[in-house]
Amino acid sequence: MVGSATGIHFNKCPPYKGLNLETNTICLCSSSESRALLLHNFGVGFVQKFVDYDEEQIATPIAKEFVYTASKGKLEAAVHEFGLDMPLLCADTVIAAANGSILRKAKDVEDARRILKIQSGSTISIVSSLHYRSKTLAFSDISATHYHFASFDEEDLEIYLESGLWRGKAGGCMVEGFCKKYIKSVEGYESTAMGLQVEVLLPWI
Repeated sequence: MVGSATGIHFNKCPPYKGLNLETNTICLCSSSESRALLLHNFGVGFVQKFVDYDEEQIATPIAKEFVYTASKGKLEAAVHEFGLDMPLLCADTVIAAANGSILRKAKDVEDARRILKIQSGSTISIVSSLHYRSKTLAFSDISATHYHFASFDEEDLEIYLESGLWRGKAGGCMVEGFCKKYIKSVEGYESTAMGLQVEVLLPWI
């Protein structure tokens, strides 16, 4: 099943009720701190394990196809490595510029500066795909959140680049951090932009 989140959704996360580490419900197959934080804030029990998958083998320039292929590939690798004794959750996120090009993770600080300047004063779409698999259920979703940014302050941008917080982020973008103050308007779930559309996932776990 494939779905998408539309409209403006910025409701507060439900109160955190605590996790029972002895009754974890899913395995988050990702090293992402943002995805772990989202599950934590929504009260979803989980363990976190890294799965190795080479995204560089994906050739498509289309954002939705890229994230779907990447998250599916991660799931297949996770099933092979971990089995299905615990339900598996894999995800991938990319940023598409206003012209439709994919803004990948920056290779170095110069690449990060170039990518972030493309986003300054423009519109980006953050596209996330997830695959959830248990012994009895397979669920997939592709969602997008669209951000309209004011122009980034040059000095502020340089401070962000020096911080290194952009490393490992699709498009070098942190909507919960550096980019937050420049958001003029947004359509979609904030969780999607952080890498995991938990609201869409919850009914299935």
